Amino acid sequence: MTQISKKKKIILVLDALAIILLVVLDQFTKHLAVTYLQDKPAYKIIDGVLELNFLKNSGAAFGMLQNQKVFFVSVAVLILFIIAYVLFRLPDEKKYNIMHVLLVMISAGAAGNMIDRIQNNYVVDFIYFVIINFPIFNVADIYVTVATFVFIFLFLFYYKESDFNFLSFRQHNKFREFNTKK
Repeated sequence: MTQISKKKKIILVLDALAIILLVVLDQFTKHLAVTYLQDKPAYKIIDGVLELNFLKNSGAAFGMLQNQKVFFVSVAVLILFIIAYVLFRLPDEKKYNIMHVLLVMISAGAAGNMIDRIQNNYVVDFIYFVIINFPIFNVADIYVTVATFVFIFLFLFYYKESDFNFLSFRQHNKFREFNTKK
């Protein structure tokens, strides 16, 4: 088994702390939404543009897959395991620092909404862009959406395919084959 460097341990601990902090922030905003918005009229921040409007969402975005708690929790757990694996394997190079941030954001978003589904059987949503009639969302959704868009942008324009070789299961076998052919 591979030794984990001290630097890598520190980075992983910081990742875990950042995930916890972001989940706490998400859960706090949802608590505020339940306390101050539930069973009350929408709170207009910018009239006709943005408002806070409480919604119990038992589905996914746009009302899809209503009441599929087991499915959503299973997907969230799978995502968290995959991200943990990738964070563990990420090289300690500077160009991967942004990947840590993005994966932490996606993890926190998945965990925040998973907590809601486990505790309540629904996700608390409360941010509503009236001007474009966008589905009501929450802070965890912001984490996931922003991080995913930035990741796609980086994948298309910054990283090369070879920058993700660290994820290959065959990487070590190819190295051994190359060395034995010499």
